[in-house]
This record gives sequence, structure tokens and C-alpha cells, in this order.
Amino acid sequence: MTILFFSRLFYPHIGGVERHVLEIGKRLVKKGHKIIVITEEYQSKDSSAKVTGDADGIEIHRIDVGQDNSKKKFKIWRQLFKLKQIIKDADIIHCHDVFFWYLPFRFIYPNKKVYTTFHGYETKFPPSKKAIFIRKISEKLSWGNICVGDYIKKWYGTKPTYTTYGGVGILPINTNTTNKYQSKNKKLKILFIGRLEEDTGILIYLKALDVLKKRKISFEFEVCGDGSLRRIAMKYGKVYGFVKDMDKYIERSDFVFTSSYLSVLEAISRGKIVFSVFQNKLKEDYLKMSPFAKWVVIGNSPLEIADKIFYFSKHQVEKEKIIDSGYEWVKTQTWEKVVSLYLSLWHFNDLNH
Repeated sequence: MTILFFSRLFYPHIGGVERHVLEIGKRLVKKGHKIIVITEEYQSKDSSAKVTGDADGIEIHRIDVGQDNSKKKFKIWRQLFKLKQIIKDADIIHCHDVFFWYLPFRFIYPNKKVYTTFHGYETKFPPSKKAIFIRKISEKLSWGNICVGDYIKKWYGTKPTYTTYGGVGILPINTNTTNKYQSKNKKLKILFIGRLEEDTGILIYLKALDVLKKRKISFEFEVCGDGSLRRIAMKYGKVYGFVKDMDKYIERSDFVFTSSYLSVLEAISRGKIVFSVFQNKLKEDYLKMSPFAKWVVIGNSPLEIADKIFYFSKHQVEKEKIIDSGYEWVKTQTWEKVVSLYLSLWHFNDLNH
């Protein structure tokens, strides 16, 4: 079966959608399917991001969308018409958020199966009527959809065919290693994962660090991420930018600050206490409506975050109870399980391949 994914950005660009598409794509390749991704070019030191190529057996076609946002969709459609044969030959079309890319072809090929995964939300709150309308059109013109998070149904009115929170690669957690490390080093090691932008809650996290400083609690702070608030974050610790493999950073941390699903799953799977913050009702639902909410510290108060850090730094038994319970859940959240959702969505057994 030939499956064509549309994704605004893709590997080696780092991001949640990019990771999602890569992980399911390479597993589908191993199952014998042909996977093609059409995505934007972007500026990168890695030249592979600028040309057609291959990653883990996934065929990649990158299109030049230009810099003029007012005319961007028309340029995208022109570029896609040059790749019309790829679209025509695909058995399945699957759009990751960007259904409008496929819109003209939905009418050119009315009987071709097309699906959508809704991954996230707009940074502006509340979501605009335009954003909600676009989602509804995408839903209505798709044969089915996957929503990443239950909050999407509440805030956008989308009726999900399936819901997921992404997947994770499971490794045995080594709490003994963590305990030994803590006994040798009195400083807490705190890691932030995500974009250094206000909507990720970074300023709330930094204010929590200010509270720890006032209480004379020693810590080391590291950041895996980048953005416009980089200089502010650098005043608190080391900023590494976006990194492709976060395992070593998560492994050496005591606590992880992050508010995105995949990073939360990664941290829980590595035996860490996660702190996730929200600034509005949508992000609150994004976190609290998730199945992992009971194993994550969720809040919007720097004081509350600091209090919980202090508590778990002094109560190892309680910390390990949460870590163990979270791990029991997260070890069932594999990428193979996510792939099964996609195959069920596409009614795989009904297709000749």
C-alpha cells in the first residue's frame, strides 16, 4: 500500500508533529508499505532538509512555499500540482493538520480516501472562529480523523474517529541510578523541554526557579529548546537549543518541566516527575483531560510548582510511587499502538496491498 502524508515540516526539523510522522512512517515501512511525505523546505544547516531525499525508508518531497504568507496557499497548490502523479498513485492520503494543502485534489479525486490528524491548537486564545471553521471543513471532507488529545473535541467541536496522545520508546527505568546520583550531588537538576516562547509556560517555570533561589534551594537548570526568550532562560542555566536525542538530558535530571504530550510521555517513561503549566482554559484542558494527568504536577502558579519540587526532593518514597504508577501506564503507550490506530482508521484489512 502506498501512503502519502502531508506535513508542514518534517525530519530533520525537530517538533512534535515531525516526530509523530517519522515514528509511524518508519514502522509502516517495516510492515512493507511505501511511505511518502510531502513537506515544506526550511532553512537548515542540514542540506537534506532542502531537497528530495529519504529517511528511514520514507520518501521525502520538499516544496518551496516562499515567504509571502498572503499568497502561500496558492504557491503550495501550484507546487503540489507538479507532484500530481504522486497524489494520483497513492492508495491513502493522510494530512497532518494541513488539510487545505489537499483541498483542490479532494474534488479532483473525489473517491480517493483522505484522512486527517489534528495535532495541536493555535497559540492565540481563545481559538478564532476561522480556526474552528477550518477544522470543521477538514473534518467534514475527510473520511475519518485522529485527534491528538481529548480537548480537541471540546474546543473545536471535532468528532474524533480515534484519539491518541502519541507514543514512546520504552526503556527500563533505573531509579537506583537516580538515587545514587542524588546522594552525591545536593543540587537538584531541572530540565525544561520545549520552545522558549511565552505560550509554553517558560516564564511561569522561571518564576518558580526564582522562588527556589529565595528559599536557598540549590539547583542546576538545563534547557532543550530554543526561541525568542532564550536570553532570559540563559540567566538561569544552560540552553542547548533543540536536540534530536533528549535521552541523556532527561536521564540526568531530577525533575522535568514540559507541557507537550510527547515530551511528557518521554519523561514519564524515563522515571521522572513532570511539571506542566497552563496559562488559559484550553491549555488547562489539554493537560487535565489527558490520561497521564494523575502522574503529572499540573498548575499555573510558580509558588505551587516550587512547593511541589521541594516536597518531592524531600519525600523519595512518594516520588517513587508516582514514578512507578506513571511508568506502568506509559509502557503501554508505544508507537506500535499508534500505528495500529492508523491502520484501523484506514480500514487496512479492506485494502489490497
